[in-house]
Amino acid sequence: MWTHAPWNGRYLPHPLPPKERLHAYAGWCNAVEGNTTFYATPARSSVESWAEQTSPDFRFVVKIPKTITHERRLVEGEEELRLFLAAMEPLGPRAHALWVQLPGSFGPNDLGALAAFLRRLPGTYGCAVEVRHRAFFEDARAATALERTLSQVGAEWVPFDTVVLFQSPPNTDAEREAWMKKPRVPRRTRALTGSPIVRYIGRDDRARTVEGWQHWVETTVGWLREGRSPTVFIHTPSNADALELARDFHAEVRAQVPEVEPLPEPVPAEPPTLF
Repeated sequence: MWTHAPWNGRYLPHPLPPKERLHAYAGWCNAVEGNTTFYATPARSSVESWAEQTSPDFRFVVKIPKTITHERRLVEGEEELRLFLAAMEPLGPRAHALWVQLPGSFGPNDLGALAAFLRRLPGTYGCAVEVRHRAFFEDARAATALERTLSQVGAEWVPFDTVVLFQSPPNTDAEREAWMKKPRVPRRTRALTGSPIVRYIGRDDRARTVEGWQHWVETTVGWLREGRSPTVFIHTPSNADALELARDFHAEVRAQVPEVEPLPEPVPAEPPTLF
């Protein structure tokens, strides 16, 4: 996600040709959720352009296509997976993790399919799994079984923290839409690997979003001090302020762990003037 319309002219120069948009985004953040790959495997030439626009240490967390995760529910789909992995090859070290987002109906009884699928993935990629079935959050045996399945292949469990979103009724159209679409599950903070990934969504009210992420600031600081390398994605229902909020989160963490690398300096959205 690097072409969000509300960012144009505010955070990112506008207009920009397609082959420069990701480069502009990468001036604000050093990681991105590859959500568009959920809907269709991109052309290899597009992925080559993504690599050209980013530095080798930029992190892509790319979502496995829904034809594999939601339609086939991880069963068969060898050709779709082969085409997807071939398309991702140009990213090289930028492919931080393959993101397996599973539907809310994918529960404990489906763990055999998940285990078999994860074993099919090449070991050259990190892997992160996001589950939405409530049993994994409320049943200790189901959670333990999932952790065991993931740990066997070195995969991470991605928490999608929606607690702040659902703390009180929505106030904006974007919040109302998010209430309809986002999973309502308990917060989970346990890391399984050295590369935990967090997805946090707050509110369209900036202060409430910042207040709600303090738990993640403390958790991220703890992970860094343990030698882990976390990736945290900051969202709001509208995502209008997401780039600035992500940098604010990074700054709060870096204030406690100064050795964390600073983020790059963004390219001004508007050219400087003489007056």
